[in-house]
Amino acid sequence: MKTLLLFGLIIVANSLFAQDLAKFVVTSKTDRVDAPVSVPLDAINYNSDMGALVLYELSETGEEAVPSQVEYGHTARLWFVLEGPTTAGSERRFVIRQEDNPGTIQPAIQLQLDSEDLILQKNDQPILKYRYATTLPPKEANPLFKRSGYIHPLWSPGGKVLTRIQPADHYHHYGIWGPWTKTHIDGREVDFWNLIKGEGTVKFASFLTETEGALFSGFEALQQHIDFGAKGEDQVAMNEVLDVRVWNLLKGVWMIDYTVSLNCPLKDGIMLDAYRYGGGIGWRATETWDKDNCTVRTSEGKTRADADGSNARWCIVEGESETEQGRSGILFLSHPSNRMHPEPMRVWPLDANGGRGDMYFEFVPIRHNDWKLDSKTNYTLKYRMIVFDGKLDAETAEKYWNSFASMPEVEFID
Repeated sequence: MKTLLLFGLIIVANSLFAQDLAKFVVTSKTDRVDAPVSVPLDAINYNSDMGALVLYELSETGEEAVPSQVEYGHTARLWFVLEGPTTAGSERRFVIRQEDNPGTIQPAIQLQLDSEDLILQKNDQPILKYRYATTLPPKEANPLFKRSGYIHPLWSPGGKVLTRIQPADHYHHYGIWGPWTKTHIDGREVDFWNLIKGEGTVKFASFLTETEGALFSGFEALQQHIDFGAKGEDQVAMNEVLDVRVWNLLKGVWMIDYTVSLNCPLKDGIMLDAYRYGGGIGWRATETWDKDNCTVRTSEGKTRADADGSNARWCIVEGESETEQGRSGILFLSHPSNRMHPEPMRVWPLDANGGRGDMYFEFVPIRHNDWKLDSKTNYTLKYRMIVFDGKLDAETAEKYWNSFASMPEVEFID
């Protein structure tokens, strides 16, 4: 009797520590690589008071814990990554388990805040800095060129700095950033890009969230487009929420999501005029790249010679570096939900900057058509960067785009 009682107590104790909440199957219709997947948790009525969630992949040989992370919001979701390649038609099975004491999980990507920058790093290796403090221009430049709210430096996994700020040829260039160039407010032109005009600027306002986790870390920052030409005091023409998320991958690439949400508080909204520069995601590349050592390849087969003004789902920009592999670069991915997708691009031609051929790249959703932002309405643009050393071929780029463009199918099972 005592033995049976003890056995029963052991079963009860174990059930308190672990409980299967849901099983599901993930199926992919396309070839993918490093594909983030999310599973909605509302159907299982999970809340954070119930204990930690742990995800396991099931196979014929047993089960293996998979790094995962809960993202709370209007709908709570459990995120994980299908590491490495996933072939079309493949099927993988998982179980979500509630565990009272799964152990302490250290964040894979750490956030470090100093007096000027928010730094994202992995195991003390820097990935990027987001500059929230105002950067003053060089003494020889006009003070109007000061600016905050941009990414610099961005490092490759091998340590190559891929961004540049305040080059003498374009003091208003700031690493990775996205101001709008030609806009109209109540019939008046306002330029948030060419700061020397003194019509407007973009300023960091505040951090809205900072997140560290086993699978991803990042931040949301409020950036305000300030109109200097308003009657009376300067006015906020657009509130921009920049959401940057760095995923924890095992192999040597950085996967960075760059999502922009725009909202105009003005009564009559704002017109974003068609122009070859503006919005999206812009990148002034390292000063060590020129027409002789930097290449471009787009999803439509364009090169640096003919990519400018064309549309693409993705674009690879890479060049020589001091890394062991000898080259580094960024694969830029545009999400299908973005305006004008496949998106128009601005790619500096081979004879840019007096024939030197420096590199500038941007997805420009207003390149060919105006875009009216109505008052108090949200608009979102989604991008992903795959930062790499060595070479990245078109087939792999297409798999990364498939992973970004849509989720694999998730089906809950008994």
